[in-house]
Amino acid sequence: MEEMANIEVVSIEEELKRSYLEYSLSVIIGRAIPDVRDGLKPVHRRILYSMYEMRNFPDRPYKKSARIVGDVIGKYHPHGDAPVYDAIVRMAQDFSMRYPLIDGQGNFGSIDGDPPAAMRYTEVRMTEMAKDFLLDIEKDTVDFVPNYDGTLMEPTVLPTTIPNLLINGSSGIAVGMATNIPPHNLREVCDALIKLIDDPDTSIDELMKIILGPDFPTAGFIIGRKGIKEAYKTGKGIIKIRAKAHIEKGKKRNRIIITEIPYQVNKVKLVERIGELVREKKLEGITDIRDESNKEGIRIVIELKKDVNPQVILNRLYKFTQMEVSFGIIMLAIVNGRPEILNLKQILEHFILHRREVIRRRTLYELKKAEKRAHILEGMRKALMSLEKVIRLIKSSSDPKEAKRRIIKELGLTDEQAQAILDMTLQRLTGLEREKIDAEYRQLMKDISRYREILSNPKLILEIIKEETRRIKEKYGDERRTKIIASKDAEIEAEDLIENEEMVVTITHRGYIKRTPASTYRTQKRGGKGLLGAKIKDGDFIEHMFLALAHDTLLFFTNRGRAFSKKVYEIPEEGRTSRGKAIVNLLRLKEGERIDAVIPVREFSEEEYLIFATKKGIVKKTKLSLFSKIKSDGIQAIKLKEDDSLIGVKTIRADEDVFLSTKLGKAIRFKSSQISETGRTASGVIGIRLEDKDEVVDMEIIKEDQGYILTITENGYGKRTELKEYPVQGRGGKGVITLKVKERNGLVVYSGHVKEKDQIMLITDKGMLIKMKVKDISVQGRNTQGIRLIQLGDDEKVVDAAKIVEE
Repeated sequence: MEEMANIEVVSIEEELKRSYLEYSLSVIIGRAIPDVRDGLKPVHRRILYSMYEMRNFPDRPYKKSARIVGDVIGKYHPHGDAPVYDAIVRMAQDFSMRYPLIDGQGNFGSIDGDPPAAMRYTEVRMTEMAKDFLLDIEKDTVDFVPNYDGTLMEPTVLPTTIPNLLINGSSGIAVGMATNIPPHNLREVCDALIKLIDDPDTSIDELMKIILGPDFPTAGFIIGRKGIKEAYKTGKGIIKIRAKAHIEKGKKRNRIIITEIPYQVNKVKLVERIGELVREKKLEGITDIRDESNKEGIRIVIELKKDVNPQVILNRLYKFTQMEVSFGIIMLAIVNGRPEILNLKQILEHFILHRREVIRRRTLYELKKAEKRAHILEGMRKALMSLEKVIRLIKSSSDPKEAKRRIIKELGLTDEQAQAILDMTLQRLTGLEREKIDAEYRQLMKDISRYREILSNPKLILEIIKEETRRIKEKYGDERRTKIIASKDAEIEAEDLIENEEMVVTITHRGYIKRTPASTYRTQKRGGKGLLGAKIKDGDFIEHMFLALAHDTLLFFTNRGRAFSKKVYEIPEEGRTSRGKAIVNLLRLKEGERIDAVIPVREFSEEEYLIFATKKGIVKKTKLSLFSKIKSDGIQAIKLKEDDSLIGVKTIRADEDVFLSTKLGKAIRFKSSQISETGRTASGVIGIRLEDKDEVVDMEIIKEDQGYILTITENGYGKRTELKEYPVQGRGGKGVITLKVKERNGLVVYSGHVKEKDQIMLITDKGMLIKMKVKDISVQGRNTQGIRLIQLGDDEKVVDAAKIVEE
């Protein structure tokens, strides 16, 4: 019953709250979050203090890591040996710490994620910088508290001269909170401290002109300043870090060389991820990946296929691998025993306050020590002035106690002074030694005066901080490694991930569209059987076909005179034999509306115009720039009569000629200046006067007075005629004969301006495609029928052709 009387009833909810809160505080303050003053977590502080106690300095021999670990966990850190050794390893890794605090000998792991050797194999000692963390610790500069078992004392913070929280950063996950402070450049941080001491009202924007941003040990690039600015002002922000890579151009193939990778990215996993993407065919154009890294630095070589665009591959690597990563900044630290999120200025201010307190306590310690010594020297000087008397007193005394008592009484000295006199050796009585005592006393009085001045004048303390900061900067400062680039220069748009290769775009009569790489089609000799292109269903055939680059804009013009736009890469890519996807799924067409003309545009220049031509011979000229921004539901491009439709739209400049050709073999050439510039909704003027049943089938722009007019008919005939045979006429005439239309060769389906180096692609209503060189086609006069270019099957007709310019 007596035992039962000692039982205390406790609410389980309250006990859980209390216990969990205590645990949380223990993790936050005692384990995971660094102190704002020295930037260290308890484990790192205890490691450095243990090494200091063992005199494990940079000018002394290395000691086994196991010895340090044992000392730390045995004296100060009541946790497992693994986390302590992990902390030692990290402090020795030059790819983890911007400024390593431990000099390690042996295997301390690698950027590839290799584990370090066991602690019994590796050896450590402090780096030169780590000594500055413990400078003056013996001068009562910081508070000490009992260790976990109360047998020893340990420092609550180190009296560091190094602004460690910023220069080495910190990361840790506590209960309900986390910290992730990136490393910075020591020179920049020191300059910012000096600036803040000189002008305490310095703004964060002004500090950012000195501290440009984080500076990672693995270098790389930071993209943009927005995230940096946000983090420095609020304590939280997200930045993007990008690997450093360049393109090496070879005689046959190009390669991408990666020389720097983002902070905390595992190099082996990065290489493996690139390999996975290649195997999964999410990253095409790579033939080999090699890791040629060595002691000199990182070098990852990515070999590329012959014809791929290396910049596009590089952009894809940034987009889909850890060659570009986000780093979330949370500047959380312990301030006066509490976790706080701090901005850049607050972190610097807290470090300055810490240094002020350390210097104040150090000066007070030095003052007390100097005053104590001066007190002793004053007694010695008095004794030396009455030397004969002192000797007589000592000789006549029965024991040291009596001698001390008599000296105190006769000379008016204190106990400490009398004891110092008794402890003096005979050599101190020589003239030289007496001068030394006087000199030491005079120097001490100067020192005491200076110490008192420092303690009474806060400005002097700030000057000492500046002086020490300059020393640190000169001794340990180095050049910035991480470069900061403007976000607009590094932004990866959708286009940057797509190779700007040449594409064949085909549109069928029933409105199916696709793009296929031009390299799919092989060049054939004249008169060949062709290569099967799209499988066309009964009653459908290819109506439009042209070549464009993947980044070009496609302008679509409908039978109702409306315009739409799409990027070529937005068009579905299909194989040779596919008919493509329905345009109605890409464009917002109205009922009964179909595409009558499509043109690729590379650049919306103010100096270029769009020329519209209709089957009724109407032409119209409008500025191309008016079509640079087209809404998803289209805009009005030309006003058409009910029985008319578009046959072509081209880009043109003011000094170029317009060439119209008709299905009955007529053609006209006139200056584009004869067409007045009109707005988007105008209807146009007459370009060529047509005979009954004739229609315009093609429009060409003549940019120079050289080359040939290539004319192709529906029955597979064609010819080249020299351009000079077509005179420049006035707009609105009937034109001249360009080809003799007969039953054998059929109506004209294509007429274009070509040169000998060009290639031409023909397409039939059965979906057959053939490429041929223009130089293989005969040159004939205007009034001829042409020669056979392609073997056609029964009821097969040529419906279109397109020129391929070999650049």
